[in-house]
Parts: sequence; structure tokens; C-alpha cells
Amino acid sequence: MDVTLVTTNPGKLREVRALLSEFGAVVRPLRRALPEPQSDSLDVVARAKLAAVSDLRGWVLVEDSGLFIPSLGGFPGVYSSHIYAIWGLDPILELLARRPRAAVFRTVAGLRRGRTTWYLTGECDGTIATSARGSGGFGFDPIFIPKGSRRTFAEMSETEKGVVSHRGRAMRSVGEILAESKK
Repeated sequence: MDVTLVTTNPGKLREVRALLSEFGAVVRPLRRALPEPQSDSLDVVARAKLAAVSDLRGWVLVEDSGLFIPSLGGFPGVYSSHIYAIWGLDPILELLARRPRAAVFRTVAGLRRGRTTWYLTGECDGTIATSARGSGGFGFDPIFIPKGSRRTFAEMSETEKGVVSHRGRAMRSVGEILAESKK
């Protein structure tokens, strides 16, 4: 079964392909810039992205993720990719020098087939490391340590990260819908 993932992020494409392959899905990328409405809600952003690709047929998937740090008022949150592109990692580490380091990564995936849509979420609680570690993953992966681990996402294999990550959890929900549709 083919699924069109609309994204400009090659790291996200790689992860989604690996995660959905377990459900027999073939993920076909479509590079298209999508709207990013000014909102504090990943759900609002995912809904706007899915609405922007209403011209696409078949299974269509969009996704929005963010790193939320409570001691920074939820920052960078829905603006994570923009903040990372501008700042990188060091300013986040500096901001947390004397603050609690708890964090949560969240994903909202929007899936559509015909007139039916689903919005599926995934979360991963964790902490922010004191320095960047590892060479895998992308974005904030070198500084995010999932709960129950001593390693950052960037120190994990793609498979290990997929088991515990926010995106892995959301994509397993997507995969279950895809698998159910085959029955």
C-alpha cells in the first residue's frame, strides 16, 4: 500500500519510511512547502497542513513535531524546526543552565484517505542533556534523552529510537489504521 508523505525534511522521511514499512506501507515522498500557522498547537498545524494537500489522492500523511520544555514555557514547541534552523543546539543548552531540564517531544500526524481523516499523536517524555551527544537522527536529537535511557536520540540506532520516540508512537498508530484497512 502506498502512502504519500508530504514533507521537506529528509530525516523525517527516513524515519517514517522505516516505521511504516513494518506495516507493509511504501512511503512515497512529496516535497511541498506546507503552511505553518501561528499557533501554539501541533494539532492546529497538522490540520492546516492536511487541508493544504486536499488535491492529493490515496493515503496522504503529514506530520508536525515539537520539543516542549516546561521550564522555558513550552519553548521551542511548535517553532522547533525554525528555532533549530536559526539557533542550533547551544542556545537551548545555555537557557537551561540553571533551569529544570525536563522536556517532552510531541508529534501529531494527519492521515487522510478520501473524505476520512485521522489525527494521531505520540509523545516521549525525557530530559535535555548538558551537552550534545551522538551523530544520528536530526534536529534536537543530540540533546534529548528519553525517559528510562541514558543515551540521547542521536546516540541510538534508528530502530531503537523508533521504539520509544514520539514519531514512532504516532506512526505505529498510523500503521495500525493502514493495516486495518487491508482487512
